[in-house]
Amino acid sequence: MLIVSNKTSIARIPVKLHRRVCLVLTEDGLLAEEILARKKLASDISGRLTNEVLLVRTGRLESVVAELQRMGHTPQVLQR
Repeated sequence: MLIVSNKTSIARIPVKLHRRVCLVLTEDGLLAEEILARKKLASDISGRLTNEVLLVRTGRLESVVAELQRMGHTPQVLQR
């Protein structure tokens, strides 16, 4: 449970936390759309969390990184 508070009210927002998930963080929503438009990458993406954040399917990190490199991007893997 995540509690968000300002001085006048408190809102409770249910959240689910996951460990060991892979995300693709893009600079803008247009780049995320470009990634989703590519069939090989779209099959490795399980969802879109925001305009710029994509959720990678479990075990598909290496495939996503390789395909992004083939597209000419230089992805940075922050933690494995």
